[in-house]
Amino acid sequence: MNAALKICQERYDAQLPPPVSESAVEIARREWLYNATEQLVRFRMDVKFQRRMCQPQGVRVSQLALALDEHVNNRLANCEVSSPALGWLLVTTDDNPDKNAIAELLGPSDHHFGKLGEIAEALLRPLAEDALAAQAEDDEL
Repeated sequence: MNAALKICQERYDAQLPPPVSESAVEIARREWLYNATEQLVRFRMDVKFQRRMCQPQGVRVSQLALALDEHVNNRLANCEVSSPALGWLLVTTDDNPDKNAIAELLGPSDHHFGKLGEIAEALLRPLAEDALAAQAEDDEL
């Protein structure tokens, strides 16, 4: 009897917790962040929106470039870049930029759009709630 009880207990302990359902707001927020990040990173277009009776908000590509510049300078200053990545990037600018040099300068990332997307999303995240509110206001019209 103890063996059967022990087997049942082990099976119960090995079960995964029930899946967590996301709310519609969380899904909309995640989709907005993905789309806005893609707009900045892939299409190199500013992300802009405006709520009623408020100033326009958003992130410009120039702000992303500045954040990337700061990130790469910090990596270079902290000796986190082990190859002449910046030199290779400058040498290959006329042709196709060296993807390995870019990856070395930016560092590793698990983000869908790489480190560039990670940095862009960090700039966009504080604006997500207002962006969703602006979309809701536009949908009411």
